[in-house]
Amino acid sequence: MAAPLGPAGFQFAIDRGGTFTDVFARCPGGRVRVLKLLSEDPAYRDAPTEGIRRVLQEELGVPLPRDQPLDGSRIQWIRMGTTVATNALLQRRGERAALAVTRGFRHLLHIGTQARPRLFDLEVAMPEVLYEEVIEVDERLIPEQEDCHLPGSDSWPRVQGVSGVTLLVQRPLDVSRLRADLERLLARGIRSLAVLLLHSYAWPGHEEQVGALALALGFSQVSLSSAVAGMARAVPRGLTACADAYLSPGVRRYLQGFCQGFRDGLKGVQVLFMRSDGGLTPMATFGGARAILSGPAAGVVGYARTTFDPRDGTPVIGFDMGGTSTDVSRFAGELEHVFEASTAGVAIQAPQLDINTVAAGGGSRLFFRSGLYVVGPESAGAHPGPACYRKGGPLTVTDANLVLGRLLPEFFPRIFGPDESQPLCRDTAVAAFRQLAATIRAFQGDSGDTAGDTAGDNLSVEEVALGFIRVANEAMCRPIRALTQARGHDAARHVLACFGGAGGQHACAIARTLGMARVFIHKHSGLLSALGLALADAVQEEQEPCALPYGPGAFPRLEARLRELERRCRDALRAQGFAPEQIRTEPFLHLRYEGTDCALMVSPRGHPPRPGTCGAGDFLAAFTARYQQEFGFTIPGRAVLVDDLRVRGTGSTEPVPEPPLGPRGAPPRVETVTRCYFEGGYQDTPVFLLGELGSDHALPGPAIVIDTNSTIVVEPGCVARVTPLGDISIEVGAGPARAVGTALEPVTLSVFSHRFMSIAEQMGRTLQRTAISTNIKERLDFSCALFGPDGGLVSNAPHIPVHLGAMQEAVQFQIRNLGPELREGDVILSNHPRAGGSHLPDLTVITPVFWPGEPRPVFFVASRGHHADVGGSSPGSMPPHSQSLAQEGAAFVSFKLVTNGEFQEQAVTEALLAPGAVPGCSGTRNLRDNLADLRAQVAANQKGIGLVRELIGQCGLAAVQAYMGHVQANAEVAVRDTLRAVAARWWTSLAAEDTMDDGTPIRLRVTLEPKEGSAVFDFGGRDPKFLGNCNAPRAITLSALIYCLRCLVGHDIPLNQVRPQNHPKYTPKTAWAPQKQPEHPKNPKTHPKNPKPRWGLPGAPGLNLLLRRDGRVINLGGKSSVCVEPGDIFRLLTPGGGGFGPPEDGAGGAPQDPPDPQDLWAPQNPPDPRDPPDPRDPRDPPSPRTFLERGSVFEFRQAQEAV
Repeated sequence: MAAPLGPAGFQFAIDRGGTFTDVFARCPGGRVRVLKLLSEDPAYRDAPTEGIRRVLQEELGVPLPRDQPLDGSRIQWIRMGTTVATNALLQRRGERAALAVTRGFRHLLHIGTQARPRLFDLEVAMPEVLYEEVIEVDERLIPEQEDCHLPGSDSWPRVQGVSGVTLLVQRPLDVSRLRADLERLLARGIRSLAVLLLHSYAWPGHEEQVGALALALGFSQVSLSSAVAGMARAVPRGLTACADAYLSPGVRRYLQGFCQGFRDGLKGVQVLFMRSDGGLTPMATFGGARAILSGPAAGVVGYARTTFDPRDGTPVIGFDMGGTSTDVSRFAGELEHVFEASTAGVAIQAPQLDINTVAAGGGSRLFFRSGLYVVGPESAGAHPGPACYRKGGPLTVTDANLVLGRLLPEFFPRIFGPDESQPLCRDTAVAAFRQLAATIRAFQGDSGDTAGDTAGDNLSVEEVALGFIRVANEAMCRPIRALTQARGHDAARHVLACFGGAGGQHACAIARTLGMARVFIHKHSGLLSALGLALADAVQEEQEPCALPYGPGAFPRLEARLRELERRCRDALRAQGFAPEQIRTEPFLHLRYEGTDCALMVSPRGHPPRPGTCGAGDFLAAFTARYQQEFGFTIPGRAVLVDDLRVRGTGSTEPVPEPPLGPRGAPPRVETVTRCYFEGGYQDTPVFLLGELGSDHALPGPAIVIDTNSTIVVEPGCVARVTPLGDISIEVGAGPARAVGTALEPVTLSVFSHRFMSIAEQMGRTLQRTAISTNIKERLDFSCALFGPDGGLVSNAPHIPVHLGAMQEAVQFQIRNLGPELREGDVILSNHPRAGGSHLPDLTVITPVFWPGEPRPVFFVASRGHHADVGGSSPGSMPPHSQSLAQEGAAFVSFKLVTNGEFQEQAVTEALLAPGAVPGCSGTRNLRDNLADLRAQVAANQKGIGLVRELIGQCGLAAVQAYMGHVQANAEVAVRDTLRAVAARWWTSLAAEDTMDDGTPIRLRVTLEPKEGSAVFDFGGRDPKFLGNCNAPRAITLSALIYCLRCLVGHDIPLNQVRPQNHPKYTPKTAWAPQKQPEHPKNPKTHPKNPKPRWGLPGAPGLNLLLRRDGRVINLGGKSSVCVEPGDIFRLLTPGGGGFGPPEDGAGGAPQDPPDPQDLWAPQNPPDPRDPPDPRDPRDPPSPRTFLERGSVFEFRQAQEAV
């Protein structure tokens, strides 16, 4: 067979990463060249240019001096991915920029969404804004509405928006004042401007006027929010415009510098750059906001094009493990996009691939904390790097692989040590692990735990290292489960596509843990992002907003606008040199059910037009099918609205086929034999070189395959086969069965901790998918949890703080109250405050789980969701004037929602409507949503039951129940360590007082016992119960205490119970909380769903004001119900809850800055040698986290933690 012809000129695909630049080149003769070089090196000015120079010099056989521009006439095209924008955003080294925003909204982007990336941080750090100056623009648009009666609106001008809606011009643009403000910015040296005007996505006229004036005055970069991210929602649209203004000038300078490395500035050469959405775009249109995921997006395209087989349609999980982090994504025939995601604290509203980044990589640090093996999220970085780098670095995952024999120093370059000339040092890593093993043995001895094979003096360095590898693998499995199982996909039915420098050492173990049968590793896996650039399509997207209902009346306009967007895409791609037959377009509509905020971007692929449907395709059928798949239900009879129209055009070039790899006709040559440690001990492991293998070779595990840029570990029970193209396909066997006993073993404890948390997280995703109400589906006001046979909390995903302790109170009440009446097939509904409830709208659904041969439940699962209405005197969560529980709605103590597997719809309907019999009250006002959400809570519980039963099937009931108890005990150890440290560093007696809105005091005294690490929380001295709904039952009190203790711990621990009990020295009135619960389920001060640390520092109390149109100002107090008229203004002076601003004179002194959280651990008195040791490792960095996660899994968690 003749070799395929090569390209007409050199083709370069280059991925410029933060550390290395990867080059994939096709030469005119058909030869493929790959190389890797440092992204920053004093020897050359620009790494991509240097890579091109080296290939041209070697292929052409002529010297090409570095100080001379290169001749680009022999180059056909260059495709690049770059981290220039990403690094500038992470390091905050972008352009000086200003923001122009509608008057009155200067702080809008600073306030942002109030999201808290980490729920338990004592110091909530606000992301830095990207602009240094704000100017307010005199203008205002208001969408016209039939019921709008604002004073003077009848005379305001009207404009027709691109979305089909009419807008009122309440205030026209004041150009003269704007000009003066812009000239002031220029005088300060600011040349980049982001523009955010309200409703500009619908009518961009005012923004376009601002942009034209700014450019005329001399601004070099103007980013209009309507042009950069023309979608509704001002905050993410504005943040995207700011990111574009902040990053684009730097990107443009880099591109100009790159072109200067070539004669004629690369004229006549097609130069394309990868955008975050996985498509290539011309250099002239490559901007900052869409460049942030340039490199990772190319990696997704790379594995999608090389691993996915359209003939069988088996979906693929991409697993890119690097030094600091791991990227996880999914491909099932088409790229999966998200349209809003955060990077480095900045929300970007633009199409981008759904790439989930977790803080687990080869450089992730290893810790032993309070009996748990912990991996990350801190990273050693490139400097000092892992311990084996010989620069004094900490222990990392890389060190563990080296100690186990899975990394071979002789195959690594000698670039380590202070002078960067030495090999990897295994001895250093072994010494560090030996010290850590001694620490673990000492902890086990102190705690009295000497059970298990790895306890006591028998704990070896290799066992410790392998334990950390198991924990790291489990940590990386969690986002994969969230992308698959939590979205209704079976993880086992995927192929694991592994790439990146560190992934090959973990691929078999991760696939085996997830039940996957095959791992695919491309022969260029070490530089797959560069290969992805060579295989990618050029993409042109056009999008515009819409505000039409989807139906026959809107079809003509939708079809016309889609045709216009398609024309623009085709024209742009033809201008790039693509022939008509190379161009494909696909239309999309952004659809949602009326009354919801959950919009899906759908194409009519697979749903061709039919009579009565849109001419571009049956979008409604596509939407309902996708909604059913994503959320498990549809809403028949509900109108569907169109939020946006979008067309994606692609220009494709036929890839040059690779020549097949022939058979060798002989057994593979063994380069060497090493000793690798696996489960069961050391095994002789042959080492092979990938470049010497043929398509007829199969390598049974254990084996190691070495390539220039990666190391692949084939574990025992697996078989690696070389494909006809030279790639590695690994058949993953079941592996040796690992018996799990009931005795505490730290590694297994860490693994179970991850598994239990993953179960709670997947229950939450199932609830969000299947719920129908805005509160649960979109506001994410819910929690899901797993409980042991005694009702004690085992794992609660970090959902809502007020639920942390309250849910275990609810489960344990049902055990006491129902006892033997709990039967298989029953599901209990409860919300009563004496039954562990918080407030009545928080409905808790509890499912006891039985096991064959066991008479009592072996564990429990529960989900608590906030229902918008359960009846009562007024809609909402907290009727302002209620004085009895009956006025707050339907109350359930131990209501059997499901009996013998049958949902009791009639009975629960009657109960939800029952409050209507109370004078002045109503039954639930939204029965349909109540019933749908209750079914969703039952479904979430079933998801948890299935996952725990799967775990029991793997490990046995006795082991699972034992480790439920061990995980609970471990959290207690961490809390006791913290209490000892607080007592040693501060005092053994602490006191504080705060007041409710009406002045009622709340007093707390904490007495610490350092030796035991215990504390008594004494609420004695408080006022009597309040005649109203602001009393705290025991469950709420425990939740607040658990939340505060978890914040003080300062690092990740299992979220479970703290085993509170009434202290014998105190009466029930002063210890913990009253035993007899009040009849009013609400809480003190502010509902503690988003408690914030006050530090005991002075601050003004909250204030709610009603500013009447006639000038009167009314103080509404903490809660009220009031009628408003057009022109009235409501002013809330407690944003986010808690106090605000400096106090009034005489209210407590001058305002102070909050202390650094590390000061909690600073000695206040000379240390006593008898004090217990500080549980925090002194080698820990001052910041508890050094890496920001990203992706849809992270966005979901962050959104819920912000509720």
